[in-house]
Amino acid sequence: MDYLNYFLFGIYPYIVLAIFVVGSIFRFVYMPLDWKSSSSELLEKNQLRVANNLFHIGILALFLGHLGGLLTPHFIFGLFGLTDKTHQIIEIYAGSVSGIICIVGVFLLIIRRFFNDYIYYTSTTMDFVVLIWILLTVAAGLMSVPYSYLLDKDGQWLVKFSDYVQSIVLFKANASNYLNGIPFIYKLHIFMGLTLFLLLPFSRLVHVFSGFSIVFSYPKRAMQIVRRYSTY
Repeated sequence: MDYLNYFLFGIYPYIVLAIFVVGSIFRFVYMPLDWKSSSSELLEKNQLRVANNLFHIGILALFLGHLGGLLTPHFIFGLFGLTDKTHQIIEIYAGSVSGIICIVGVFLLIIRRFFNDYIYYTSTTMDFVVLIWILLTVAAGLMSVPYSYLLDKDGQWLVKFSDYVQSIVLFKANASNYLNGIPFIYKLHIFMGLTLFLLLPFSRLVHVFSGFSIVFSYPKRAMQIVRRYSTY
């Protein structure tokens, strides 16, 4: 079990990171026309508007919350007078609200994609896999909330998660040790979250980087010469 824990939470994150970076760059460079969300708005618009808004609000709030909460050094929270317990309470309530919004949005997207014939037959297998995977990942996160609220009285689990993520980012050895003694539901949520980044370069979710890609693609576009020919 120790070897499995070390692989899943000590080695697997770097496998994910390598595939994520290389896959994204490869797709952007060699498949630029495929770097898009492949919107189905033309096929159905009303359901998409509600579901899409809920999904994006929820998923962005979760991503930014996890990013800021886990990568921010502990002493910075102390500068604002936030104890570990207060930080944990903020994460619980903010994460729960964002998670519920995201789950409702992604659930509506799944229903729409499965039960609208036009959209179903124009969808790829990866479209279904990613939506279901996001649903299960967020659900696992919400299932961990009672554990945090009832069992982690002083917010020390949150500190461990933060130490783990920061150790992974800084390439420190034995980062997986921070997860020793952590309930299974948290590890499941972490594994599923990592795997989501593994799937990202091969799905329509890659369009989240479109804003950044414009910065790199604009000079290339600016160098293109457009010639127009007129016939008489």
